[in-house]
Amino acid sequence: MLLELARWLAHDIRGFNVFNYITLRAVLATLTALLISFLVGPYMIRKLTQYKVGQAVRDDGPQTHLIKAGTPTMGGALILVAIAISTLLWADLTNRFVWVVLITTLGFGVVGWVDDWRKVVHRNPKGLSAREKYFWQSLIGLSVAAYLYATATLPAETTLIFPFLKHVALPLGAAGFIVLTYLVIVGSSNAVNLTDGLDGLAIMPTVLVSGALAIFAYTAGHLYFSKYLGIPYVPGAGELAVFCSAMTGAGLGFLWFNAYPAEVFMGDVGALALGAALGVVAVIVRQEIVLFIMGGVFVMETMSVAVQVIYFRYTRKRYGQGRRIFLMAPLHHHYEQKGWKETQVVVRFWIITMMLVLFGLSTLKLR
Repeated sequence: MLLELARWLAHDIRGFNVFNYITLRAVLATLTALLISFLVGPYMIRKLTQYKVGQAVRDDGPQTHLIKAGTPTMGGALILVAIAISTLLWADLTNRFVWVVLITTLGFGVVGWVDDWRKVVHRNPKGLSAREKYFWQSLIGLSVAAYLYATATLPAETTLIFPFLKHVALPLGAAGFIVLTYLVIVGSSNAVNLTDGLDGLAIMPTVLVSGALAIFAYTAGHLYFSKYLGIPYVPGAGELAVFCSAMTGAGLGFLWFNAYPAEVFMGDVGALALGAALGVVAVIVRQEIVLFIMGGVFVMETMSVAVQVIYFRYTRKRYGQGRRIFLMAPLHHHYEQKGWKETQVVVRFWIITMMLVLFGLSTLKLR
């Protein structure tokens, strides 16, 4: 929006040409989203408290979490508003990738909003049924995958790239690309949602990964940098650096209120949307495997749930009584049960994410 205005003014005022630089707009998007979160956050928290939009705590969760009952939730709406406004202000709105990522993010946000609304209004901690949730996630994920494949302009846009290996790529074809894209978007969405169980646990890794993806997006959309670094050139992907920067700023602003002890939770409206956003950006810039690396905490949390469920069902069928590998799943609850304080779990998972993000960024050069 402001980019178009700047381009129009640049015809008469030379200095406005500076807004053509993605790096400048990415910085401005970060600051704008951060400012929106800071300014709107207190007002939203007051309104959520006023209308008693409070968190319903799982009956089978850790007993220490019972004090969290009633804490305002659905604060992820603040993140989405900040991201949307900042992106619409600073991104190139003629770029198709910008709209794909925005629509995907908001679409998953709507699914999360309905899930949260059922929890709040009906006082049901489980919200949407798994079948309902996966249906809508799958519908959006498959639609996005089909669109990206149909509008791909270069073979590189539908090729799987392997980090650390130069000139090694796997053409996916229509079926392969759609299936992989679906798994990355939906899987990432649910992984972030599963991780969002402690104050600040999910949002900081999201901020770190989105910041790294901004770098990948910028380099993938730059002909010279992509060639020099040996990564796929995806025309137009550079604009996603603006979106990722907006997500980084919005996330940091939300963390101000979500840090222990949290004044507000993001809820599924935030977690499902942010996870999907990370997934679709990674797909567009062809860094699905790198996302798997950088989002290692999300992967561990998801795998802990899958392993726990599978092992419990297997042992119940074989021995007549279900057994568990972890004291409680997801993984962060396991460490809580082992005696770690909530803040210890959160900060240590942040540190792990920082190391994984640095490792992921190293794939830009180590090939």
